[in-house]
Amino acid sequence: MANATGRPTAPLVLSEAEREYLERQVRKHRVARSLSERCRTIFRCGEGVPSKVVADELGVHEHTVGKWRRRFLKD
Repeated sequence: MANATGRPTAPLVLSEAEREYLERQVRKHRVARSLSERCRTIFRCGEGVPSKVVADELGVHEHTVGKWRRRFLKD
């Protein structure tokens, strides 16, 4: 465990339908910015990008990424 970098995260695997939905929401012009940001967060996590990297890319705190990741996996 000397090489562990933090709490392990559950893998986030997106179905094709989920991926298409997230892509549509991110591209829409008339969607709330918060929804677009959440969709982009989940989409990037689904691509296997670590939460810290997603947070840096989107300009949010890594706890925010973790929160949306957990909520998506829960539902």
